[in-house]
Amino acid sequence: MNCWNCANKIEVVTGEPIGFRDECPRCGRALHSCRNCGFYDPAYNNSCREPMAERVVDKERFNFCEYFIPSDAAVKPTAKTGAQDKLEALFKKKS
Repeated sequence: MNCWNCANKIEVVTGEPIGFRDECPRCGRALHSCRNCGFYDPAYNNSCREPMAERVVDKERFNFCEYFIPSDAAVKPTAKTGAQDKLEALFKKKS
């Protein structure tokens, strides 16, 4: 799995759970958090595809969700898309 914050590759041994308070060795962010979960999806209610999971307010902090599974998704780049850049350029004030 990759850390959601710094994209550090973290080896997960099959059958070994991620501890509730485990942290990324590079940036120190929580590993057992919604952002690192395979069920995390902002398009769903509570940003979770697991309907039985309890609501978690802060998706970036550790939690005690029993449905947590390490995400195998690659970290999505946070850079703006070309369309968003063009839209901002269109409304940019000219000096």
